[in-house]
Amino acid sequence: MGATFAQKVLARAAGLESVVPGQIVTVRPDHLLTHDNTAAIIGKIGDDLDKYGVVRPDLSVIVLDHVVPAANEKTATGHAKIREFVRRFRLENFYDVGTGVCHQVVVEKGHALPGRILVGSDSHTCSYGAVNAFSTGIDRTEAASLMLTGETWLRVPHTIKITLTGELTWPVSAKDLVLTIIGDLSASGANYAAVEFHGDVAGLSLDERFTVANMGVEMGAKIAVFPFDDVTEAYLTDAGIDASTYEPVWADADAEYVLEREYDLSEVEPVIAAPHKVDNVKPVSELAGMPFQQALLGTCTNGRLSDLQAVARVLEGNRVADGVRLLVLPASRDVLEAALEDGTLAELVASGALVLPTGCGPCLGAHQGVLAPGEKCLSTANRNFKGRMGCKEAEIYLVSPETLAASALKGVLADPRSAV
Repeated sequence: MGATFAQKVLARAAGLESVVPGQIVTVRPDHLLTHDNTAAIIGKIGDDLDKYGVVRPDLSVIVLDHVVPAANEKTATGHAKIREFVRRFRLENFYDVGTGVCHQVVVEKGHALPGRILVGSDSHTCSYGAVNAFSTGIDRTEAASLMLTGETWLRVPHTIKITLTGELTWPVSAKDLVLTIIGDLSASGANYAAVEFHGDVAGLSLDERFTVANMGVEMGAKIAVFPFDDVTEAYLTDAGIDASTYEPVWADADAEYVLEREYDLSEVEPVIAAPHKVDNVKPVSELAGMPFQQALLGTCTNGRLSDLQAVARVLEGNRVADGVRLLVLPASRDVLEAALEDGTLAELVASGALVLPTGCGPCLGAHQGVLAPGEKCLSTANRNFKGRMGCKEAEIYLVSPETLAASALKGVLADPRSAV
């Protein structure tokens, strides 16, 4: 019997010939991601840091992104503590406020590469499966231990195989696809499983793969991963990454799976995740006409240039409806600069959009874009839990950038197919 992606990567990292699902292995990850929570993490191990220092100056990738710029003294103090930690131990991979959302930055800067293992103190670390990496979230205590020892344990996950056929038809997009899958499997349907995507993946851009992998954790997955192919190689080459620096991995044809599902991309329709669960997925047509007050475009799920371009394409220079606040949050400075250069940002601003700093703030209700009681928000983010955007009496609806744009034009939830 052949091996899955997860089995191959973890066996190699553990120095073993093979591993089986459920087996515990000790590995030394290539990188550890932390963000604003770095201050709390190093606070757990202050004495040990004084005595031993960090195990490797290149292990940590630290990105300040959750509350940027600092919204209060407490946050500013935390940021200052992190900057001092970076200076003291001469850490090599630090990205200060304004660089971007951590998951976007990790990929842009070449830290996530095919076949590598990355862990992070953020649940959406699973995003890097888009580039064929084994990436998963860990808690803060594990992150603290990793800084000191450089190693951690992982349980080899069972694997779910999802086969995609056909092609998506615009304005249906990858967000509709992943919400459809989550609605089918449920929020716990892939608990501690690896999810592999097979089949007609060549038609999905790297940005689209990022959107899908990012939301793997919303179905409970430990990792969500795509194969390395020409699309991946082209992306990494354009980013200036030498192919000799990574070694792609993929499952054997006779690998064993606990569950297999197939989705015809041509049959995917615009969908929406209604409050307060990500798997509460319905066709947009079922709720069409619902009024809302805010629309959030961005985050680590849908804040890339192609997402901003998609919204500009649907808006076509028209202004958003009265009473709708359209917030645009580019996923990184690179995305912001690209959107400025090609005119996308100017089009969005002309349509009435308010551009926010590159960061996470509104997504988790930490900074900017907080909702009032009774308000509804259409969001391209990845979670719609009660209170997620700062108010327990507000409602969050997850949609694609295309659905968000079509709805912002009309002032009520609208099927994007009716607007193009």
